[in-house]
Amino acid sequence: MTLDDYNSFCASLPATTHVVQWSGAHVWKVGAKVFAIGGGWDEGKDPFVTFKCSDIAYDVLKEQPGLRPAPYLASRGMKWIQRQTRQSMDDEALKDYLRESHRLVALKLTRQARKELGL
Repeated sequence: MTLDDYNSFCASLPATTHVVQWSGAHVWKVGAKVFAIGGGWDEGKDPFVTFKCSDIAYDVLKEQPGLRPAPYLASRGMKWIQRQTRQSMDDEALKDYLRESHRLVALKLTRQARKELGL
């Protein structure tokens, strides 16, 4: 997944906003809450993509090659995974997890915020 692929996919999800922050990371939000972080792009390499996941998915994914608990977020008890390589998760599976991350974050918004965003 290239940077353009990552940004295009995240932009296709409902009510999202994009900002580049934290030393060049491409951060995607829904209702001002982060659901995906992409960064670490080296020429010709896949980006590292960080996303929120369920407790069960976190327990399974954190043990898979090419995936790890997300730096900073997981150490604070949050269930976020970072994909570093395609070794255990191809781009289609990553898209599924990004969709789920978007859904999980949107569910934490207030009812009023979800209504205003059309979610």
